[in-house]
Amino acid sequence: MIKISELQAKDVVNVSDGRKLGQIYDLEIDLRLGKVKSLIIPGESRLFGLFTGGKEWVIPWSQIVRIGADVILVRLEPRREYEEVPEPRPLLSTNLDSEKG
Repeated sequence: MIKISELQAKDVVNVSDGRKLGQIYDLEIDLRLGKVKSLIIPGESRLFGLFTGGKEWVIPWSQIVRIGADVILVRLEPRREYEEVPEPRPLLSTNLDSEKG
């Protein structure tokens, strides 16, 4: 058994890229099933650790690799940078100028 206060004292690290995400500040619990659904970790702090950027990490329980003595290892997919998609070209093009010829 582990207490929530013990979980909150552990650092959470993503094994996919080695990045330290922070420490748990909340849990999502499914009361109907009596199970922890996910861990919630605050986003990057902006002013002396008082304010966050508004984003948070919500890590599903299935993504937890191991809970150790000092650290919780999770496996998250790396963030992808998406390029702007160009305007699609029409499937059929009509070239009226070449038909007038």
